[in-house]
Amino acid sequence: MKFSLSLAALACGVLACTAASADTLKKIADSGKITLAYRESSVPFSYLAGAGQPIGFSVDISNAVVDAVKKQLGRNDIKVELQAVTSQNRIPLITNGTVDLECGSTTNNTARGKDVQFAINYFYTGTRLLVKKADGIKNYADLAKKTVASTTGTTNAQVIRKYNRDNNLDMDLVLGKDHNDSMLLVESGRAAAFAMDDILLFGLKANANKPGDWDVVGDSLQVEPYACMLRKDDPQFQALVNGVIGGMMKSGEFEKLYNKWFLSPIAPKNQSLGLPMSKELRDNLTAQSDKPAV
Repeated sequence: MKFSLSLAALACGVLACTAASADTLKKIADSGKITLAYRESSVPFSYLAGAGQPIGFSVDISNAVVDAVKKQLGRNDIKVELQAVTSQNRIPLITNGTVDLECGSTTNNTARGKDVQFAINYFYTGTRLLVKKADGIKNYADLAKKTVASTTGTTNAQVIRKYNRDNNLDMDLVLGKDHNDSMLLVESGRAAAFAMDDILLFGLKANANKPGDWDVVGDSLQVEPYACMLRKDDPQFQALVNGVIGGMMKSGEFEKLYNKWFLSPIAPKNQSLGLPMSKELRDNLTAQSDKPAV
């Protein structure tokens, strides 16, 4: 037993035991800062519309959490630091303490729940395809023996890989480092389609140089929830984050925020995604569930 405890202590020394003993509010109070993650191309959740600050639906939620943190700590001087993350590094940067909160386009599932804690689900989506209209691709069967892009570190890459295997389509999967990179693979002709969450594909299409050249096609392969990520075993910070999101859902502020980013013109091209709230999300305004995808 002593030997096991020594190994555990050694592991804590190396990893700082952030996941096992998280106290984010104390960390913020002691450092005088909170570090928020953002994505560079997850339209309309968290993205850069040009040089400067990230914007989006999830960014607004993150900022509401910051306001609640300042109020709870009685500290208006808390500094906000921003950290760009990718699909690949977002979970490690939460668990190692670099980032305190990640609200973007992250799927809440049971595998990730072993490493991080998820807040209340705030969106539901599924894997579909972004294609060039001129190519005539309508569904997955049209991609047999073709190259398909997805993004490194996403559940979508796993989903399309399994679908390819189960249906013997002999597709070749290539991975972009981020969503813009994956779209570029299709734009340049190196891939026939980009498999990703449909909402992100609609966002990329709306912000393309020629939106009319693109189409989002294919059956939705699964329904997955998005949620904010924080460190595990931190019930105080989890309660604060859930209180912010749940409070917005109850007050109607969440729906106003949804309408702003999904039903109204957004930067940088003043295009509207025109996506009404799904039944799953509307039901969760009442249920306020953090239930993960399998």
